[in-house]
Amino acid sequence: MADEKIRLIRARNSQRATFKRQGLSRKKKLEDTWRRPRGLQSKQRRQYKAKGRHPQPGFGSPKAVRFLHPSGYEDVLVYNPADLEGLNPEVQALRIAGTVGNKKRFEIQAKAEGLGFKVLNPKEINAPLKDVEESVEEAEDDE
Repeated sequence: MADEKIRLIRARNSQRATFKRQGLSRKKKLEDTWRRPRGLQSKQRRQYKAKGRHPQPGFGSPKAVRFLHPSGYEDVLVYNPADLEGLNPEVQALRIAGTVGNKKRFEIQAKAEGLGFKVLNPKEINAPLKDVEESVEEAEDDE
């Protein structure tokens, strides 16, 4: 099943359709994100072939790999170390929320590494300052 899943993910990524926003080439400030054309006389809204395709049900990805990360894991958003309980490291990968600070991120990454999880957005973080200060004090006490 794993080989089939990988094949489907690759097929999904290679066949993904791109839909162009109406007027994208005319205005520099428009972002390249799909917006439904709403103009009364819009040729793209009326689906003239040369004016670009619309998203439709046929463009979806296979059900077996829908909502999966390109690595093949299910994406799980984590806010604190307690959120790691009850997750399966063979099927799920972690994404640490953007609102999590460095101190808690360090704890989450350390716990995830111990449990064998893949972190999709890791950051190289040094130990929190409190731990560094304690190790300096211990070194001074040993002398």
